[in-house]
Amino acid sequence: MNFKKIFKIIGRILLGVIAFIALYALAAYTLPKIVVDKEANSSPDITIYIHTNGVHTDVVLPIANNLCDWRKDIKFENTISKDTTATLVAFGWGDKGFYLNTQTWAQLKFSVAFKAAFALSTSAMHTTFYKNLQEGDDCKKILISNEQYRRLIKYIRSGFKTDSNNNFVNIKTNANYNNYDAFYEAKGKYNLFYTCNTWANNALKACGQKACLWTPFDKGIFNQYK
Repeated sequence: MNFKKIFKIIGRILLGVIAFIALYALAAYTLPKIVVDKEANSSPDITIYIHTNGVHTDVVLPIANNLCDWRKDIKFENTISKDTTATLVAFGWGDKGFYLNTQTWAQLKFSVAFKAAFALSTSAMHTTFYKNLQEGDDCKKILISNEQYRRLIKYIRSGFKTDSNNNFVNIKTNANYNNYDAFYEAKGKYNLFYTCNTWANNALKACGQKACLWTPFDKGIFNQYK
């Protein structure tokens, strides 16, 4: 057995891993600083929000208006509370395994993290109903036009899987984060280069709002709205 050759191969593998991590860290630091400007001269017709829990960004929309009634697709009955008094609904795309098996960081398993990082799992859409939101460091209000909202609706709808009747597919689970949320089957695969925050950042791009060129983290998005 040629140990010298084996150690040489191992050394190259380790060097490649270190180089990959360094390049990823550099991209994650620099690319969020490149700003995609908002569209000019748009009318402030509709209020939306971006909201973060410190790690993950949600896009929050009115529960219903003349352009879209989300109550037809995101059912109150799929939440624990079944409360019908909400005025807002939040959307957050992400890794299904992470969503359903990791309610706290202490519960994070290596297998779940590995599958999520390398697109080996499926995805889910996490929806949460709110009666109101308070603006702050973790919640920013954005005004968009009707036309921009139509594009945002299209973008969000495109992230859901549907059944044969074109209905969103609710995931039956006890892994709810609170009494007002529900999970749905989603399209796409989470990975290091397309995270929950990348999805939210692309949602802002879809409706012509200020965003990052690319970001895997929520801070990249919220730095644009300080």
